[in-house]
This record gives sequence, C-alpha cells and structure tokens, in this order.
Amino acid sequence: MNKFIILHIVYSIFSFTLYAQDDYFTNNTLRYDNYIYKENIKTPLTYREGFELSYPFVELNNTDTITFTFDEISDNIENYNYTFIHCNSNWQPSNLSENEFIDGFYENPVTNYKQSFNTLCNYIHYKISLPNENIKLKLSGNYLLFVYENGDKEKPVLTRRFYVVETKTEIVASVKPATQIDLMKSHQEIDFTLHNVFTCNDSYSDIKVVISQNGRFDNAISNLKPLFIKDNELLYNYEDGNLFPGVSEFRNVDAKSVKYQTEHVQYIEYEKPYYHFYLYPDEKRTFKLYFQSQDINGKYLVKNSLGINSEIEADYLFVTFSLPFDAPMVDGNIYVFGALSDWQCKKENMLKYNFKKKAYELTLFLKQGFYDYQYAYMKDGTNEADIGFIEGNHYQTENDYLLFVYWHDITSKYDKLVGLKVINSINQK
Repeated sequence: MNKFIILHIVYSIFSFTLYAQDDYFTNNTLRYDNYIYKENIKTPLTYREGFELSYPFVELNNTDTITFTFDEISDNIENYNYTFIHCNSNWQPSNLSENEFIDGFYENPVTNYKQSFNTLCNYIHYKISLPNENIKLKLSGNYLLFVYENGDKEKPVLTRRFYVVETKTEIVASVKPATQIDLMKSHQEIDFTLHNVFTCNDSYSDIKVVISQNGRFDNAISNLKPLFIKDNELLYNYEDGNLFPGVSEFRNVDAKSVKYQTEHVQYIEYEKPYYHFYLYPDEKRTFKLYFQSQDINGKYLVKNSLGINSEIEADYLFVTFSLPFDAPMVDGNIYVFGALSDWQCKKENMLKYNFKKKAYELTLFLKQGFYDYQYAYMKDGTNEADIGFIEGNHYQTENDYLLFVYWHDITSKYDKLVGLKVINSINQK
C-alpha cells in the first residue's frame, strides 16, 4: 500500500478523534475563560478605552474604562444581556454575592450596537463599556464578562476575562537570557522582587504570583514562592522555575486594504461574495537563526485603511494560510495561534493537511485589519501549545511578560489583585 495512503488513513483517524473530543465540549456549559458560544460571533476585543492594543486591566476606582466589542454576522439586532462574575486567582467563581462586588444593576441589556456600513458582509457591531451609568465594580481581582441571549443565562453568547487592580506592592522585574547554560540561547528568565509588601500572615501561602507571556495562559507560570524574604521585600530570583521559551517574532498578515497586496500576501481575489487573501506559503523556522522584525506580540488591530470608522466599515474576508510539510503529523495537530484564536488550539484554527500540495492549510474568516500569528503544535494528550516546534526559540525575541500578584486575605472571601506589571524583554522600563 502506498505510504501516503497509509499516512492519510492514520491522519484521518487522529483528526476524527480530535473532532469527537471537540464536539463533546460544544455545548452551552459556561467556561470561565475567553470563549465564543455562537458560531456567527466574530472579532471579540477587550482593551482599555483609547488603547486598542492594551491588555485588559484597569485600576480600582480609576477613571479608566474597559471596552468590550464583538460582531455578529447577521442583519438582525439581537436581544443580549450581560453581567460580570468575580473569580479567584484560579479562575473559579469567588464566594461572593453580587452586591459585594457590584455597585448598580447586576444584569444589564446591551444597548450600544451599530450596523455595518458599506460592507460586503453584513454584521452588527456590539459594544459594552465598564464602568457605565448602570454598573461599577467595587473589588479588585479577576473578572469575567458574561454575555447571554434573551435574558436566559442558559444561552451564553460570549465570555471575556479582564482584571481590576488595587496596587499594594511595587513590582520590580527584569527579563534576561536563561541562567542555565543549556537554555541560555533559547529561553528567557523573568526575575522580580515585590517591594513595600503589605502585612500578611504568611507570605508563602497568602501571596500568589502568575506570569504570562504576551497574554497567553496555557503556558503561564504560577505558584512561585519567594526565595528570600528581606524586611518588606519578597525576592523571586529563580534559575529554572521562571523560564519561558523565547520563541520567534510573530508572523503577520496585513489585510487593511483589498486594493493592494502587502508583504506576505501572494494575491487577492474577489470570489463572490467576499474578497479572499492568499498568503505566501510560510516556512518552518525551527532551526533558523533569529530574525528581528516588528510585531504586536500576537495581538490584532481592526482597520480599514479606506474607511473612517473601522468598527463598522471594516469588511470581512477570507485569509488562507499555508505551511509546507513533507508529511502530516500523526501524533498531534498544527494550529494558527495568537489573539485571533483566543490563544487557544481549537477546531476552527486547526490546519488540515493537503496531500496534493504537501502542505498544511487553513482558511479563516477575518475582519479587515492587521493580525499577528504563529504556528502552534499541540501533541495529542497535552494541553500546552508548543510554538518552538515550528517557530524556533531565541533569547533575543521581543516579548511582553505580565506579572499578576494576588493576595488571599484571611479576613476576606476572595483573592485581591494587588499588583500587575507589564514588562517588555527589550524595553525594560
């Protein structure tokens, strides 16, 4: 039997298994994570108002606003409601009643919406701002926006994570190549100290630190304990517990205009009723030397370069990715990965192997804009995406690191978020 036929059969079995597992979870069970429950919901964004590429956190009792937006591919305006859920540091609901963390109405209708304008794809653009005249949050911590349909919480539409901080400690951090010699060229080490630490009963058990690379959490580091306690300072200068693979700079697709081809776009075709962007085939970078390039650390920015208001004038289009591979992987799958996939490996962003072209391929329906992405490999039976398998790892790569400091005060019933710092591996200020 031809070896490619055998590979195709094996690949089909693995794909079927993956889809079967995925289908098992395609229900309306509420997830305390960034998740889309309706297929026609697209382009969810959460950011600090005025800074679309910012991370989703604000200071408690500050004037800053958190903005949540999403589109629904539809001609009809739906009846959506929203509420907020306070969570502990492990993203499980806190033992709090709504009136303990919410000032105002617990459930509110989504009243800010607009229809798309001058687009081939009709959609409704929804927006929620926090705080607003109906609701304000009273406590720090992890929060989940929960949008649901027709006042029925059994019909979830969208969930989004965000953070409210009450700063009680100063975080001084640095990023450097790994101290371990065998990882020095591939990994980045995050050392940090908590200064002016508030009084707590037990710094080892009451304080929890979480470190995230570029806002993804499948590979987050948590439960680090201080190596030293000096006066009111906690030192976390590890050599192995605080390491991240450096990966490579993100690839990107610029789809801000349908009138011209940008750097990575091979050609653009109008295939009624939408435009279709075909990208140049990407190459595997596992063993390539580090190459410096500008990116936005995995995020995406909605933009129609010919429009005035991109929120409703940016159109939807198809984008086709291609990754040449001699043969399909039989012990895992490959995904397009980044904020465009909610930093998750899902069926919707999994590439399929084209035996004729000897390449993995995927077509996504995206809103006009600028998108960062990487290729992630997910081995069967694991839940952490391996970026370096295809992209390679380099200590020089520019990455953001987010440090979250939680305090479980025994006198309260929830985890306070008492420190949050974003540090860049290149611009360490």
